[in-house]
Amino acid sequence: MITKDLAKFILSINYPELPENVKRQAKLCFMDFLSVSLRGSQTKSGQIIMDLLNGERIIGESTVIGGTITDPMNASLINGVSAHSLDLDDGHRFAQIHPGACIIPAALSLSEANGKTGKDFLTSIIVGYEVAIKLGMILNPGHRERGFHSTGTCGTLGAAAAAAKIMDLKYDEILNTLGIAGTQAAGLLEADHSGSMSKHLHAGRAAQSGVLSALLAKKGFTGAHTILEGKEGILKAMSNDDSLQPNEPKISQSEKFEILRVYFKKYPVCRHLHTSLDAVKSIMKKSNLKATELQDITVETYKIAALHNSYQPSTSEGVRQSLPVSIAILLNEGDLTLANIEKIPMENIIVETVGKVTIKKDADLDRLYPQKRPAKITIKCKDNIYTHRVDLAEGEPEKPLGKEELFKKFKKLNPRVDLNSLNILDDLEDNYLSEIMNNLNNEFIINK
Repeated sequence: MITKDLAKFILSINYPELPENVKRQAKLCFMDFLSVSLRGSQTKSGQIIMDLLNGERIIGESTVIGGTITDPMNASLINGVSAHSLDLDDGHRFAQIHPGACIIPAALSLSEANGKTGKDFLTSIIVGYEVAIKLGMILNPGHRERGFHSTGTCGTLGAAAAAAKIMDLKYDEILNTLGIAGTQAAGLLEADHSGSMSKHLHAGRAAQSGVLSALLAKKGFTGAHTILEGKEGILKAMSNDDSLQPNEPKISQSEKFEILRVYFKKYPVCRHLHTSLDAVKSIMKKSNLKATELQDITVETYKIAALHNSYQPSTSEGVRQSLPVSIAILLNEGDLTLANIEKIPMENIIVETVGKVTIKKDADLDRLYPQKRPAKITIKCKDNIYTHRVDLAEGEPEKPLGKEELFKKFKKLNPRVDLNSLNILDDLEDNYLSEIMNNLNNEFIINK
């Protein structure tokens, strides 16, 4: 993939030619984004960024979800942070990216500011997802191994692609947009592992940089036309893999759009923890065991998941990256929710259960990654041993969460919001985004 080919792809996609299942999936991604962004706007990191930027009193036409309106760059930054702050936003396991939190804020802010319809908006989302995900698939695993967070890096290019599409940029302008975005692409995994809020900033800045890139290109600002394939471009600078081949299985022509392989999340923690949690929950459901009965819990899983092994996280962000603590909370509370993750310092019973968890990297399971993300859980009690293995977590395209499940997720996160207000999304295509967001956000603010 070279930058000029990418620009041609962005220019070539038209709404009438998009498959219906791709359009439906884009709507689901938008609904899931609204769900987590609204609740995420109430997190500490969401409030900090909102208070800071709202303090500038910039007048604009782009919605801050759960807030007011501002200019497109600030709205995309705030909404991106909110969307990523709960670790509940969508993702793609082969690209190792959370595309929605980067791409949707960029597309949304510019759709409102430029008087665009739902058709334009959905088209730009689909284009942005395709660009970000394909780039992530090409760069990884070497990209991640070098410490880059694909959400911040590849997400910037995806946001730029969506922004360029929604603004109807010409070919040369799209090339410049990509060049400007590529040189801003950033995000380091140390932010994830340290349990800091700066991880949330990766998505917000990716969205904002995408918007900035398109706005600059429209004014004649130039960027490198070889930002991907150049000697010191993204593909060379950000990967260990000289062959730079996509790490993906073959897919049929009917499933060519990568947005169809996006996953949705149930638990507000890192995706690498989910198969272990699904396995624990399955054992709990079948055995009715109580946490007080446990003697020890062994987790056998692939290397990256096994590295999420902090036993004493000091922040809720750290808990979201901790496999032993997430398991301990699930076993004691019966579920893993925002409320019980935020109980820092942890209760004694949680600390006691954490001490019974042993994590092992299994070579056979590691070989299955990234096609699968397997985890095998063994729980020993006084009189019984329970074992269960899960290869793919719920929410993956092979085990999808549909519209009804996403409605339930929305209600769980935002219990005061009338779900009937979301029916406006059924007719998204034929309405202006500014009208849709005005109606939705009024409902969100009143019932926040």
